[in-house]
Order: sequence, then structure tokens, then C-alpha cells
Amino acid sequence: MTSLKRLLKTIDALSELSGAVGKWCALILVFAGTYEAVARHFFDAPTIWAYDTLCMAGGALYLLGASYGYLYDSHTRVDMFYNMLPDRGKALMNVICSLFLFFPLMGLMLWMSVTWAVRAWRINEVFFNSFWYPPAGPYRTVFAVGLLLLMLQAVANFVRDLYFTVRGETLD
Repeated sequence: MTSLKRLLKTIDALSELSGAVGKWCALILVFAGTYEAVARHFFDAPTIWAYDTLCMAGGALYLLGASYGYLYDSHTRVDMFYNMLPDRGKALMNVICSLFLFFPLMGLMLWMSVTWAVRAWRINEVFFNSFWYPPAGPYRTVFAVGLLLLMLQAVANFVRDLYFTVRGETLD
């Protein structure tokens, strides 16, 4: 049991680290957006890279922050009935929804993102919707890593919820 608890704590620590790294993407968003706004509106000199940087930093922030948000149960949830359930009912609802909704969808997304990342590195893919053709491999890799960390955190939460549903006590 202690090895399971250690594994769950390790997954939680990875989610914490992912959130900490993702926070830096917000700083990139602020700097790139400010630079672009000043360059465009005050000097009439828009850049060709700022919009793409904003999109990539925003995507990285979202994906690296996903596991962090899931760790702290701060993700979006339709909770018309969920909040009325007792704690054990909430855990059971989490288990059922994870099995039938979350894991199939996120598993498919993870598989596709890993496939896209490997392909991007293999063929040296670039983003053609931009004039500066940034490489696609790093962004696609961050996408896949973010989804992997989200899946790991989901598995950790699933184990905790399943344990609580069955035993009526928390695992940690």
C-alpha cells in the first residue's frame, strides 16, 4: 500500500511541476502580447512571429496546466446533481464518468497527439500557416506531454476515488 501511496504522490508532484512550468507560459503571453501591441499600434511595425508565439504559449499553458487543475479539482464540471451528492456518491460519479467519458476521450487524444508529435519530428514538420514557419515538433511534443500528465493525474484521482467508493475512507 505504501508503494501505491508513493506512486500517487509522485504523480501529484509531476502535476505540481507541470503547473509551475506552465505558469511561465503566461509570462511569455504577456511579454509577446505587449510587444506586439506596442509595435503594431505605436510604431506601425507589426511582427510576423508574435501571433504564433501567443498561440503556442497559450496552448502550452493550457495543456501543462491541465493536470495541475485536475489535481486540485478546479476543472470545469457540469454539477447540477454532483454537488447534491454525498462524498461517496461524488467519488462513485467520478469513477463512472472517468471510465465511460474521460479515459476513452483522453486516451484517443493522447494516442493522436503522440502520433502527431512523432511524425512532426520524423519529417521536420513546420507550421505553414505562418510566415516564419516555426518547427511543429516542440509544440506537438508539449501537447503530448501535457495530455500524458493529465492522464496520469486522472489515473491517480481514479484510484483514490475508487478506493474511497469501496472502502469509505481516503487513501492518502
